[in-house]
Amino acid sequence: MKNISKLLELLGDQSGDLLSHQCKAIPKESLQLPGASYLDDIFIPSNRSAQSIRSLNQIYRHGVLGGSGYLSILPVDQGVEHTAGSSFSRNPIYFDPENIIKLAIASGCNAVASTMGAMAMVSRKYAHKIPFIVKINHNELLTYPNKYDQIMFASVRDAWNIGAVAIGATVFFGSPESDRQIIEVANAFEEAHNLGMATVLWCYSRNPAFIKNGVDYNTAADITGQANYLGVTIQADIIKQKLPECNGGFTAIAFAKSNPDMYSELCTDHPIDRCRYQVLNCFSGRINMLNSGGESKGATDMAQALRTAIINKRAGGAGIIMGRKSFERPFKEGVELIQAVQEIYLSEEITIA
Repeated sequence: MKNISKLLELLGDQSGDLLSHQCKAIPKESLQLPGASYLDDIFIPSNRSAQSIRSLNQIYRHGVLGGSGYLSILPVDQGVEHTAGSSFSRNPIYFDPENIIKLAIASGCNAVASTMGAMAMVSRKYAHKIPFIVKINHNELLTYPNKYDQIMFASVRDAWNIGAVAIGATVFFGSPESDRQIIEVANAFEEAHNLGMATVLWCYSRNPAFIKNGVDYNTAADITGQANYLGVTIQADIIKQKLPECNGGFTAIAFAKSNPDMYSELCTDHPIDRCRYQVLNCFSGRINMLNSGGESKGATDMAQALRTAIINKRAGGAGIIMGRKSFERPFKEGVELIQAVQEIYLSEEITIA
């Protein structure tokens, strides 16, 4: 692993602002923050069963970040979401799902998340070596014209049968199909908890009408924050959310309900404050939020990944789900990128704002 100061050099001038910023709108003292005692503090008083807490413990205690309260998860369901050819052409080794698991293990991840089919092919060999999270729904792009709808590909029972400790699912909040998706995923989460599993929600906003005057408000802090609140309401144990790159989606699109205090008293335009608003909507941090690593853009991937990790950690988030930036490069470089992000969370120099 690289020295933390060397990693920060990759951020250049922006590192100073990210490391010195202090959140005043929502002070860290008002949040439940990641830490070694997180599961005991948050889930023991909850309705989660002993078996579900044990499943969460397997995730939180595994890998390089094990025991820290932070998470590093490798997700690879892009073979369905973005077509296998477009996702794996750079590295054809990942057409073979065993290499996905090997990447997660070599990187020291807390868990690996992928499709039912991919994980079932190697479950007897690896389910006891690294926690499995089975993604049970996907957006399928072979239909013409393309549509954007999460449909069920697997059952909770099958995920349990192959030894998975958790299921993952996506809801496209704001989409025409979101009502059905919410019902399906809420039912799946209930079944998973009854079987003693944990639940992870890819908590995304998706509506073309949320793009206005060239600004994509699908990633606005107010819209993604409300998506988070809906996600924890259906009892997600971990939220995955995209990093907010703007704010004011409710007012720009003129829908839903908002309050001026959301944009003045609770949030500023600083990226750490926008991310903290997302954490606030996860029951004030009682449910941990991971940010997405985002798409791969080549040479800038390392700097972008480190920037996202610093924003997430300092905002009170619990980690990064890093997929495309890691598997769309040579295996060794993918491992190095994931481990560099893990260094951010292990560093005592990078504190919560």
